[in-house]
Amino acid sequence: MNNKVTIIGVGSVGATIAYTLVAGSSVSEIVLIDVNSEKAVSEALDIKQATPFLSPANVYEGSYADAAGSDIVIITSGVGRKPGQSRIDLAQTNVNIIKQIAPKIVQYAPNAIYLMVANPVDVLTYVFEKITGLPKGQVIGSGTILDTIRLRTRLSELYSINQKQVHAYVLGEHGDSSFVAWSAANIAGVPLNDYGSAMVDTNILPITPYSKDEVEEYVKKSGGKIIAGKGATFYGIAASVAHIVNSLYSGVDSVLALSSMLTGEYGISDVCLSIPCLLGKNGIITTLTPKLAEDELAKLKLSAETLKGVIEKVQY
Repeated sequence: MNNKVTIIGVGSVGATIAYTLVAGSSVSEIVLIDVNSEKAVSEALDIKQATPFLSPANVYEGSYADAAGSDIVIITSGVGRKPGQSRIDLAQTNVNIIKQIAPKIVQYAPNAIYLMVANPVDVLTYVFEKITGLPKGQVIGSGTILDTIRLRTRLSELYSINQKQVHAYVLGEHGDSSFVAWSAANIAGVPLNDYGSAMVDTNILPITPYSKDEVEEYVKKSGGKIIAGKGATFYGIAASVAHIVNSLYSGVDSVLALSSMLTGEYGISDVCLSIPCLLGKNGIITTLTPKLAEDELAKLKLSAETLKGVIEKVQY
């Protein structure tokens, strides 16, 4: 089976995604497209020369025409976020870039699943779906999947437990109005609030005292802290995108926090933001609407209104 992925935008994020996909061995062909073709050629060669010790993938620089037959198209193109700059501030500049990309890529890969990674991801996912007219489920935004793994990382530290045992989501906008759905958070099926009391011997796995505000601050500020220190975040998002791609190719449906067009979920419509989604080989099969606490539902609706306010201001 020729699992073909095209990545548009070969900066730090796009290149790291390409390398991570090759390291994960689920992809056999990767096309790299960038306005700086020389950089795309160099990144492709560098990654391809690593394949003898990874997986035998064909990685090369190409054009939009080379994207024909792609199963998945990943879009990372856009101006990067500067220290202290919100993702929303990037909106119009990166919307203009997406407006140029959308018709060109859909012409050659109309049946591909499109995964938006560029920021502000919720706005760009919305704009891409509106411009292309592709059906709901075929256009996906990475959304709060990165926020979610940051949350699980922090909770695993606090509870001294394997990250994979932590089940918790960040929902809403991938940005300032996101929030943790604490009411649905659990460790191996045990609600967080009950986890300590459920342990027979509390001396084995000590729980570090914490406040929910501290955890949410950690999640929201992590990206800015990384950008301030090294200029960009790319390992976490690359691992997140690779997980999405692997889920699409695995044939085993997975529930992930992803951005998609809402059509009535929680009373919200005509905006892209993250809620749990059931992901299958053909994209998003359906969204899920777990019961949220009243304050969480209010935060989700506020996040939707925040994004709608931005969408109303951009021209697409």
